[in-house]
Amino acid sequence: MAWLWLSCFLFPTLMVSVAANVAPVFSGNMTRVNLPEDLPVGAEAFWLVAQDRDQDPLTYGIRGQFAYFFNVTPATGEVKLASPLDYETLYLFAITISVNDGSPGLSYLQVQKEMHVIVEDRNDNAPVFQNTGFSTKINETLPVGSLVFSVTAKDPDTESAGAVVYSIQAVIPSTGDSQHLFRILPNGSIILNGNLSYNNKSAFYQLELEARDSGGIYNNSFITQCSSPVFLSISVVDQPDLDPQFIREFYSATVAEDAPQGTSVLKVEAVDSDRGINSQMIYSISNSTRPGLFDIRPDGVITVSGSLDREQLLEEDEEVKVQVTATEMHQNIYGQDAKVSIWVTLRVTDVNDHKPEFYNCSLPACTFTPQDTQVNFTGYVDEHASTRIPIDDLTMVVYDPDKGSNGTFLLSTRGPDAEAFSVSPERAAGSVDVQVLVRAPALVDYERQTVMLVQVVATDSVSGNSSIALVTIHIRDVNDHRPTFTHSLYNLSVSENSPDGTVVTNSIHAFDPDTGDGGRITYSLLPGNGADVFEVDPDSGTVTVRNSELLDREKQAVYYLTLQATDGGNMSTSTTLHIILLDVNDNPPVVTGSYNIFVQEEEGNVSVTIQAHDNDQPDTNNSHLHFSLLPGPYSHNFSVDPDKGILRNLGPLDREAIEPALGGRIVLTVLVADCGVPVLSTEVNITINVEDINDNLPVFNQSIYSFSVKERDPGEPVGVLKAWDADQTEANNRISFSLSGSGANNFVLQGSVLEAGWAEGRLRLPSDVSLDYETQPFFNLTVSAENPDPHGREATAEILVAVEDVNDEPPTLDSASLRGVRVAENGSQRGLVAEVVARDVDTMAQLEIQLVNVICTKAGVNVGSLCRGWFSVSANGSVFINQSEAIDYETCDLVTLVVRACDLTTDLRFQGYSDNGSLAITIEDTNDNKPYFLPDNKTFVIIPELVVPNQQVASVQAKDDDSGNNGAILFSIFQVDFIAKDGTTTPFQGFFRVATSLEANVFIGNIELVTNLDSTLQGTYQVTVKARDRPSVGPAQEAINTLNLFTVDQSYRVRLQFSMNKEEVGANMEEITAALIQATRTTVYVVSIQDIESMTRARGRSYLDAYFVFSNGSALTLDELSVMIRNDQDSLTRLLQLGLVVLGSQESQESDLPKLLSSVIIGLGVALLLVIVIMTVALVCTRKSYHRKLRAMKAAKEARRTAAGVMPSASAIPGTNMYTTERANPMLNLPTKDLNFESLSSSSDLDHMSLNSLDDNSVDLEKDKQKTKEPLHSPVELDTEPLGAVLSGRKVDTDGQQELSFTNAGLDTTDL
Repeated sequence: MAWLWLSCFLFPTLMVSVAANVAPVFSGNMTRVNLPEDLPVGAEAFWLVAQDRDQDPLTYGIRGQFAYFFNVTPATGEVKLASPLDYETLYLFAITISVNDGSPGLSYLQVQKEMHVIVEDRNDNAPVFQNTGFSTKINETLPVGSLVFSVTAKDPDTESAGAVVYSIQAVIPSTGDSQHLFRILPNGSIILNGNLSYNNKSAFYQLELEARDSGGIYNNSFITQCSSPVFLSISVVDQPDLDPQFIREFYSATVAEDAPQGTSVLKVEAVDSDRGINSQMIYSISNSTRPGLFDIRPDGVITVSGSLDREQLLEEDEEVKVQVTATEMHQNIYGQDAKVSIWVTLRVTDVNDHKPEFYNCSLPACTFTPQDTQVNFTGYVDEHASTRIPIDDLTMVVYDPDKGSNGTFLLSTRGPDAEAFSVSPERAAGSVDVQVLVRAPALVDYERQTVMLVQVVATDSVSGNSSIALVTIHIRDVNDHRPTFTHSLYNLSVSENSPDGTVVTNSIHAFDPDTGDGGRITYSLLPGNGADVFEVDPDSGTVTVRNSELLDREKQAVYYLTLQATDGGNMSTSTTLHIILLDVNDNPPVVTGSYNIFVQEEEGNVSVTIQAHDNDQPDTNNSHLHFSLLPGPYSHNFSVDPDKGILRNLGPLDREAIEPALGGRIVLTVLVADCGVPVLSTEVNITINVEDINDNLPVFNQSIYSFSVKERDPGEPVGVLKAWDADQTEANNRISFSLSGSGANNFVLQGSVLEAGWAEGRLRLPSDVSLDYETQPFFNLTVSAENPDPHGREATAEILVAVEDVNDEPPTLDSASLRGVRVAENGSQRGLVAEVVARDVDTMAQLEIQLVNVICTKAGVNVGSLCRGWFSVSANGSVFINQSEAIDYETCDLVTLVVRACDLTTDLRFQGYSDNGSLAITIEDTNDNKPYFLPDNKTFVIIPELVVPNQQVASVQAKDDDSGNNGAILFSIFQVDFIAKDGTTTPFQGFFRVATSLEANVFIGNIELVTNLDSTLQGTYQVTVKARDRPSVGPAQEAINTLNLFTVDQSYRVRLQFSMNKEEVGANMEEITAALIQATRTTVYVVSIQDIESMTRARGRSYLDAYFVFSNGSALTLDELSVMIRNDQDSLTRLLQLGLVVLGSQESQESDLPKLLSSVIIGLGVALLLVIVIMTVALVCTRKSYHRKLRAMKAAKEARRTAAGVMPSASAIPGTNMYTTERANPMLNLPTKDLNFESLSSSSDLDHMSLNSLDDNSVDLEKDKQKTKEPLHSPVELDTEPLGAVLSGRKVDTDGQQELSFTNAGLDTTDL
């Protein structure tokens, strides 16, 4: 009652305050804002603009479900993006913007307005292939242009950024014909672009596919996004489109002619050319040159099916050809038989099944048939016929049709007269003409036997089978006596100069016992050696010289003539005449070969044998030779052996003693004569070439040569020298010059030949070499004249060369004066810092030092001309500091002065300055820079109940531009304050510490927790970190940086129940966390996972406690989490699959200050009405209390009749034990069956399972009905007793039965 009276007094005051202050007004355009989704976090998004007529300071704010996307500066209204935008996730949302005028007291006014944020799409997504595991199979006969496969890639971007273009990046295998085998259409259909072949190409292809959008704006640039490559595996299925093939191109085999039927001869094999099908083959013989002889089995083995006879196949070369056809068991794709044929050659080999037979014919006109064989033959021969004379009129042929060794046979004779005859041949094969020859002529005698019988036997050489033929031989009578000589050899002689007709012999005669014509003898010389030189009288047998011109003992000393005596029966005999020609001296000596002797002078000796002979009879005076040396200019130096013809020199030979015009040649004449009568002789010339040797040294025309030359004149002539050599040949008198001595390589000595033995040497400077007086003013050289002397001897002379001085040398810098110096920065040093020294070897040199360039570097990098004015160089080489204060180590740590020395009096032809030298001036660092912190956009959040001591909670980064210890940074905690949500600041010391580390020249301070934090505190820890350098000399410099560590208290702790135990939840933790992050765009901090005790009434078996924190430090409440999960159906479905069943509520929600103020104002307005009716209300309350007690007593009685332990079957409303009839979840405004989880009002497991409450608990026992309850704290019907309302609300169901319910007996509402 006191509060009501107080409201009556305050209400007028508040009304006056409100009327005096005018609320601010937002600008008219504060209804919608368009933002690109690629706007960076921290970038300016928009400004909140409002006007206040009172000109009060305005404070801006943003709230609502999506307020976490933005950070607003309260004083200015600048709004920056705090969380990334994503068009594809949320392209339109609303936020509540607010502004208050900041007036103190109750007149504080706040204006709220809903603003719609439209997210503009950007090309921030690459196309993504759907179902990336691609594979397919296609037939190799697939027509070109057919569809092979279809792929789909999706790009959530809009317009051209979402238009997907497909391409084939690579085809494996990457052969030439496979690169364009496939093509892809704009709709993702892959089309066959060429013919396939399982056998000839590839049976497998792999296509690398890529999807690319058509481009769009992203980060203010037009870009194109590409998908990750995917691979399509294509297997080519082989089709029966090819005929089979035999595995060999040619088949042949042999089979014996006596092979029985069924004998395996050869196996042929064909394979299906379609390797992927490999159909079975059916073999058949489709053709044959001799049908019926062979057959083929199903496995391709050819067998004998008929009687073979090789002799019947002679016209076919003993071969049978069969055509084998292999047919595939299944027809090809055209419905035809796939088959292939091949001719197989089968050669029938011979078997020895025949014996040799005799035929009366002559080859090759024989016909070998069985009826033509003969066993009787007839022939004729003269008596005493010579050995191997064949029998006349005998035509005998032996034939064996077998082949090779089987057809080889032996021929022999036997019978009564076999000794007198032989057979030819004795061995033959196949067929042969047979002759019977006379073997023993003495046995063939007409006077003894006119007819002789011989058996000819033909025997097979292998089997031994034989045939016999009888030959009847008739003997013919002949003249069988010959003339005879008394001696078989007669020795005769005649002079070689005998004239024609000279009788050699007339005492040689022959005798013949035959009479008549058979006994008349005629003499003749048989053709042969000497028949044209001698002749014989045919009647008397006298031998005379026929042609004396042909008699020459030296050509032929002996003749062997055959003298034949022939009787009238033309029988003859012969004897040998041995005729020796007697020698006469008719041939002069003959010298063979030419004699051209080479010998070296001095040491060389002549020893040559003159090769001569005499063709007259050896070992006679006619052929004995005598040698003598004819007089000549140089013959006194030589001698010749008279018998052996050996020519020798009498002493050493000297080339220089021979007339030079002769060229060292000596010609001697040797006379060779025989000792016959008359004496005959021959002269021979012997040329002796005396070879020159190098036995004379060259001689200079002077022993000392003196020359002079100016320095710096390359190629100038110096002087000429000469030398002479007495040797006669150019090879030995050729003189070459060489120089030696100090500096000889500075000269060139060029030699040339003048006349015989003379040489000239021209001394000059090389074209690229000039002398230097300062280096060497005088040269003492030695010139050597040498020729090819194997002993290495040479002649020498001295050369003196004087160098005339010229001022030509450039100055040089003293390297010691260019050693680096060190100069401190920032005016620490002034004046002279170095002296550059130069030197010049020339006299009268005038030197000065010049500055050529200044190089400024920092850490090895050229920084331009920043240091160009820091130093100066005077002409005498002094280096001074020009700008001491401008020297800065941080700008440039190394100054390189490039200098040179110049000689002002140097000859204009030569360089007057030295090479450039570098003087390095190192700038030493001083501690003139303080540390500075690197900007970091990170937000640090602390969940007190999760962090533990020694755990890192934040970090800072700092750098110092100084070097060494001057740039070494040490972090420390300067100050820690805790700012509560109500603005209260509390200092904290000892809760945090910082550890310093160095990475990539950046110092990192890791802030770690020292002790546990109070989890009940709500606010922000402000940690001030100090960065301090550590100089070796002088004071340290420092910088500080303040970090905000946002705390998330237990009021944001959310509980999720799962239908699985904690082990299963832990195993799926990564998937659960990923789904929650996708739905909320927050960082999920898991506190614990526990099992729920089995006695609980909850549906879950375990629960997970977690926090959902944004990057700005704010966290999600249960309501916001529920809405976010509900809006992301994919995440919701995944969480349900992972066992999520219940979301737990928070203990409390933040109060809404504007709504509270409105409620106060409205409450004050109705307070006046309450004063009027207060008495009436008091009376009514008294009456209601009385009725409540009565109903409680009835309820207690009724509850005792209800069975204990009955549990409700419907879903509970979070925060109550009420169950709705439509099974609805009032917190999320969704049916329970949609989310499949319950919301419970407390994080306590005991509250989940308890039925005790200040509310009534009424539950149907039937599973198909539910009742709702009304809360006790209804703001309208305060007089309604809940338990009574439930009991009085019972109804009778459709079948007339009363609903059964119970009341908790532990609660006695009469106490209320």
